[in-house]
Amino acid sequence: MNQLTFDIVDVFAEEKYAGNQLAVVRYGSGLSDLQMQKIAREMNYSETTFIISSEQRNGGYDVRIFTPKEEVPFAGHPTLGTAYIIQNRILEEPVEKVVLNLKVGQIPVTFQPNGILWMRQKEPTFGKTFDKETIARILSIDADAIDDQFPIQEVSTGLPFIIVPLRRLETMKKCRIITDRLFDLIKDTEAKAILVFSPETYNPSNNLNVRVFVDYFGIPEDPATGSGNGCLAGYLMKHQYFRTEQLNIRVEQGYEIGRQSQLYLNAETSQEGKIAVRVGGNVIPIAKGQLL
Repeated sequence: MNQLTFDIVDVFAEEKYAGNQLAVVRYGSGLSDLQMQKIAREMNYSETTFIISSEQRNGGYDVRIFTPKEEVPFAGHPTLGTAYIIQNRILEEPVEKVVLNLKVGQIPVTFQPNGILWMRQKEPTFGKTFDKETIARILSIDADAIDDQFPIQEVSTGLPFIIVPLRRLETMKKCRIITDRLFDLIKDTEAKAILVFSPETYNPSNNLNVRVFVDYFGIPEDPATGSGNGCLAGYLMKHQYFRTEQLNIRVEQGYEIGRQSQLYLNAETSQEGKIAVRVGGNVIPIAKGQLL
C-alpha cells in the first residue's frame, strides 16, 4: 500500500469548490476490501473510488466505489470523476469515450468538446410508492407541500432513491430530515436516500432545484448526486412531468448548503417503452498526492 497516488476532483462544478468533491486512488489491485474501506473513511468524501488497474478488462476499467461506511455498486459523480482521471492521468490524451466496469455493470462515459462529461446510466426501474403524510413527517414539512399530481416513488438506475416532488422552493429550504423516522422507513425499502425536487429555482436558467439526503451513507446532504439525478430523469419521463417526448434540462443542487452544483439531464423513451437516461457535468481537478 506504499505511495498510492490519488487525485481530488470537483464534479458537477461550474468553478472550483462548488460541486461534489471526490478522491480517486490509483491503483487498487494490491488493496484488500478492508484497506479500501479504511482509505475511504479517512478521505471522508461522500465517495472515494479505486481504479484497480491501468489495463482494460472486457473493454473497460475496473473501478470500485466506497462511501465512508460501505461499498456501493454505482454512484454518479464518482463515475464521471474517475473517467476524467483515466483520461488525464492514465491515457494522457483526448478520447471520445471511457468505459467503467462497476459493480452494477459497465457504464460508458463520453467526453464533449465543451468540457461536459456524460454517462449513460442503466435503464431505470420503478419500485414502491409512499403516502405523502409519512414522507412529510420525515422531511419536517407540511404534507400539502408535496405535489400529489405525481407519486412519491422508489426509482433506481443502479442505486435506488425515493423521489419526492415538491411544489415550492420555499419548502425545499425548510426540509430537515428526522433521522429516526427516516431509518424506520428505510428498514423496509431498497432505497436508502431521499431526493426532493421543485420546479422553482434559485437560478432562472435552471429547470429544477434538487436536494438529496443521504444520512444512511454517513453524509447528511449531498451537494451533487449523479445517480440520484439519473433516477430523477427516469421518473420525470415515466410520469411526464414536463409533458415532452425528450427530456433535456438543467438541474441545480447544493444551493442550500453553499455548494452550487450544476447537472445536465437527458432522457427519452423508445418505441418499446424503454427509458434511456444520461447525466452530464463538468469535472475540475483540485489536487493530487500520495498515500503513504
